[in-house]
Amino acid sequence: MQFSSRRRKFITNSQTELYGHPLQFYGQPPLENICLTEFEAFSVDRLKLLKTIENLGVSYVKRSDMYKKKLDSESKALNFPYRPDADDRKPQAGPSEYEKRRKDHISHFILRLAYCQTEDLRRWFIQQEVDLFRYRFNELYPPQKLEFLHRNNLQYDTISVEEKKPLRDKLVNSSYTVSGITVEEQDFYKVPFQDALDLVRTRKVYLKAGYVYIPHQDIVTIVLNDFRTRLSKALALTARSLPAVHSDERLQPLLNHLSHAYVGQDYSIQKNVGKISLDQIDSLSGKSFPLCMRQLHQSIRENHHLRHGGRMQYGLFLKGIGLSLEQALQFWRSEFIRGKVDADKFDKAYAYSVRHMFGKEGKRTDYTPYSCMKVILSNPPSQGDHHGCPFRHTDPELLKQKLQAYKVSPSGISQILELVKGMHFQLACQKYFELTHNIEEANFSLNHPNQYFIESQKALGGGKDDDENNVIFDKAYAYSVRHMFGKEGKRTDYTPYSCMKVILSNPPSQGDHHGCPFRHTDPELLKQKLQAYKVSPSGISQVGAVLSRLGLRLASAICF
Repeated sequence: MQFSSRRRKFITNSQTELYGHPLQFYGQPPLENICLTEFEAFSVDRLKLLKTIENLGVSYVKRSDMYKKKLDSESKALNFPYRPDADDRKPQAGPSEYEKRRKDHISHFILRLAYCQTEDLRRWFIQQEVDLFRYRFNELYPPQKLEFLHRNNLQYDTISVEEKKPLRDKLVNSSYTVSGITVEEQDFYKVPFQDALDLVRTRKVYLKAGYVYIPHQDIVTIVLNDFRTRLSKALALTARSLPAVHSDERLQPLLNHLSHAYVGQDYSIQKNVGKISLDQIDSLSGKSFPLCMRQLHQSIRENHHLRHGGRMQYGLFLKGIGLSLEQALQFWRSEFIRGKVDADKFDKAYAYSVRHMFGKEGKRTDYTPYSCMKVILSNPPSQGDHHGCPFRHTDPELLKQKLQAYKVSPSGISQILELVKGMHFQLACQKYFELTHNIEEANFSLNHPNQYFIESQKALGGGKDDDENNVIFDKAYAYSVRHMFGKEGKRTDYTPYSCMKVILSNPPSQGDHHGCPFRHTDPELLKQKLQAYKVSPSGISQVGAVLSRLGLRLASAICF
C-alpha cells in the first residue's frame, strides 16, 4: 500500500475480481495509492466495527437474530458490506458496493499494521476478525459459499451417493442438524480430521480412518480455522516489517494511536467545568466512579500520595468530571500535606504537573482523560503503583476480595471473573456497573471511565443527564426566577409576602405546598406535623385552642 498527499486510484483487473465477491480471505494486499485522511478514516471506522463485535459477542448469542440485527445496523452505519445480495447494478443510496468492499479490504490491512505489535493486540484483533468473518460467511447464500470455497482453493471433496449409503445412520447420529430425510439431499465433505478439530472435540461429526464427514452447513468451522491460521501467520510476517513502516514519520504516530485508540465521545473539561465540588468526591467515588478510579481515590485518601502514573490517570478523570484547576490544586495539596509533603514542597515539586494537566504549563496541551484502552494497554503498574485497570492488572484472587469488600454478590463476582478470564476487561467493568446499579442490561458499550461516571449519574438521577436538566430548567423556570428579582417583564422589584397575603390569597390545591399551614392544613395533619417538629403536647393544645377561634397569626406566634 502506498500513501500520498493526493488520492489517486488504480483499479486493476485483479482488484475488480477481488471485490466481485462479498467475502475474502484478505490474502492479497491493496495496491493503490490512498491519502492519509482516508487512511485514518477507514481505520477508525473498522476499529469501531470490531469494538461493536466484541461487545455484541458477550451480550448476545453470536448467531442470534438480535446479534445479526445489531451488527447489520453498525455495518450499514459505517459503510461496510452487510448484504451478500448487494449489487452495483441496482440503484442504491450512499457509497457503491464496490466502494464498501474496497474500504473493507484497505481498513483490514491498516489495522494489521497497528495490531501486529504485541501478542495481546494480535490475539484481540484475530478474535474480532474471526467473529466478523463467521457472521459474513453465515449470511452468504449456498451458491456464494461454494463460490468462495472455489475462489480460495478449498477443494474439499463431497462424498458420492454410493459412499453415503452405508454411512447413512452414522451421519444422522453424529450430526445434530441432519435427519434421515435430509441426509440424502445434503452434501457431506470428507475432510482430514486435523482440519476440523473443533467439530471433533464437540462430537458433531462422524470420524473414520482419519477423516471427518461434515454436513454443508457446518463447513464454516473449517473455513474459520483456515482463516484464523492465515491471519495469524500474516500478522507475524507483518510484525517483521514494522521497522520499515515505522521509519515513515507520517505513519508511525497514526499506527501507535490506533492500537490504543478511543473512538467514542470526547470527555474533556470544557463542557463540564464547575459541576463537581470537592465535598462531593468521597460520596461520588462510592456511587459513580469506575473501579479503577475508586481504587485510586481510596489510595490517595489512605496514603496521602500517588505516584506519577496514578496522578495522571486520576487527575485527568477528575478534570473530566468537572473539577476546575483551582479545585484540583486544592484537592492534591490538601491530601499531600497530610502525608510527608509540606506545602512548600508541594508547590515546588507537584503543583506544576497539576497545572500541566490543564494546559497551563509546558506545551500548553489541554490533556483529555484516559480512555479504557489507554488505561489497559499503556504504562502497566509496578509494585507500589495504584493506576491501571483492576480487571487487567490485578490478581484474580485480590480482585475477588476487592469486589467482595464493595458488596458485589457472589454470582456477580463469578460473572466478572469469567469475563476477566476471557480477557474482556471493559465488559467486566460494564458488568460491575450493572451489578452496582441494579441494572439488568446496560444500554451502552463502556469505553471510557468518564463515560462510566456520566452513565452512573444518569442511572442514579432518573435518566436525564445534567445537560438535559439544565436545558429544561432554562426554558421553563429560569425566567420566573429572574422575574422575581425585577430582571424580566415589567422589571418590578417584588417584595416578600406578608402573613395576611399568605393566608388570604391563592389558597393551595391538591399537590401544592404553599399557603399557611394553620389556615390550609387539616387539624389532624397539622397535629402530626407539629409533633414531628418536636412541639410539646401542651403547646400543640394551645395552638389548637387558638385556631378554633381563628387566631391564625396568634397560633403562629405560640408555635414560635
